[in-house]
Amino acid sequence: MNDRKAMSDRRAAIVEGSIPRALITLAIPLVAQNVVRVAQQVIDTFWLGRLGETAVAAVGLTIPVTGLLFALLVTPFVGTQILVSQRIGADDDDGARRMVSHGVVLAVVLGAIVGAGVAFGADPIVRLLGAGSDVAPAAAVYLGTIALGLPMAGASDALEAGFVGHGDSRASLYVNVATVAVNVLLDPLFIFGAGPIPGMGVQGAALATIAGYAAGLLLAAALAVGPRMALARRHLRLTVADFHALLSIGAPITGQRVVRQSVRVLLVGVVATAGGAAGLAAYTVGARAASVAVLPSRGLAQATQNMVGQNVGAGRPARASRTTRVGVAVAAAVLVCLGTVQWVVPGSVARLFVPDASPEGFALTVDYLRILAYGYPAIGAADLLLSGFNGAGRTRTSFVADLLKYWLVRLPVASLALPATVSVSVSVSVLGVVVVPGHGLGMPAVFWAVTGSNVVAALGAGAYYVHAVRRGLFVDAAVGSDDTDVVTESTD
Repeated sequence: MNDRKAMSDRRAAIVEGSIPRALITLAIPLVAQNVVRVAQQVIDTFWLGRLGETAVAAVGLTIPVTGLLFALLVTPFVGTQILVSQRIGADDDDGARRMVSHGVVLAVVLGAIVGAGVAFGADPIVRLLGAGSDVAPAAAVYLGTIALGLPMAGASDALEAGFVGHGDSRASLYVNVATVAVNVLLDPLFIFGAGPIPGMGVQGAALATIAGYAAGLLLAAALAVGPRMALARRHLRLTVADFHALLSIGAPITGQRVVRQSVRVLLVGVVATAGGAAGLAAYTVGARAASVAVLPSRGLAQATQNMVGQNVGAGRPARASRTTRVGVAVAAAVLVCLGTVQWVVPGSVARLFVPDASPEGFALTVDYLRILAYGYPAIGAADLLLSGFNGAGRTRTSFVADLLKYWLVRLPVASLALPATVSVSVSVSVLGVVVVPGHGLGMPAVFWAVTGSNVVAALGAGAYYVHAVRRGLFVDAAVGSDDTDVVTESTD
């Protein structure tokens, strides 16, 4: 009874209470959740940095590939969160729980298929990326091992999405804390060894991560069948209609992530060609630092997406629009502060991750960290604008935005880093994609390609958001989610 009342109170706060208060209350556990999730990646980089620059470069080579793998699991994650939030907003609690079950089943199936394929093909995959003989063996071992944990990671994510869709972001936080706690304990043990446990190096880091996935899934399942969600046997009834709804909402976001990660895979090939091990190390550290810096905006984006979904389901389009605007302002302001800190102390950040970096690797890392900082506010603004579209069910907008950002801006500019060709007929091939032409601009071209594409994306998303709202973005979504009349709200 108390848990049902708590769920009702959360819904009331989201669809009726103060928008800033509700947004921050929901976002704080999500930011903390993202902190512990990124900590899982940072911990690997920290400990592997003690093995040397080559180990960091090996894991860095797999970052976009693992990102691509998890992108394929985004359909059940995002689809579950958005549809659960909309059904909770419409007071359809049983329908929301059934959607969680569908999300978990889809995640396990996708994770098993993708994970098995990558585990068997890890070696040719990393060699296609242009990995040298010093990096390729370790990269293949890390990638092949991580792939085996995809079914558990996907199922855990789908359950977390269900909690967030219900407005219970704390449960998702608990699951991620358990996941990372296990990884923290096992990482140094498996990497360096102790007692009867042999040091396994890069593979040990991957095994520690998989153990964390398993721990998180066990806790998520326990919480889901408990009073926090009350998932019961009757909610396991699977229907084609629910799977279709899940796929129609989640698939465009999977397309978005695939677009994003496929370009990142190509960028790693560009970096390996233009910058070697030093360039890969700098790119890896920059990626890890950025993943930490954008945690507030990613947490706020999830909270905004959920609040927009519930308000759309409740027939409150004006409130959904105001929620998005508040989120954009908060995210951009926070990332201005974090970007300033990173710009001031890039050397300290570089030394934290790779204390024994070569002079060339250290210099490239410092340059990249400073250039990245300029684009942080744009990342925050774009994240929140797209979360507004997602919460309204317009997930295709996010797909198109990333398609333009990565393929029209980031990759073409980054390709200028490649060695200058003798003539136009000579080109450089990265993962089978012919990139023409290279201009020999080196790693700065890659660094500015990342920041420039982030700024262009924010400006484009902002302009399109204004246009879409004027054309009835949230009004149409609210009418489409429920047959009842849309509520007319007063300004908070």
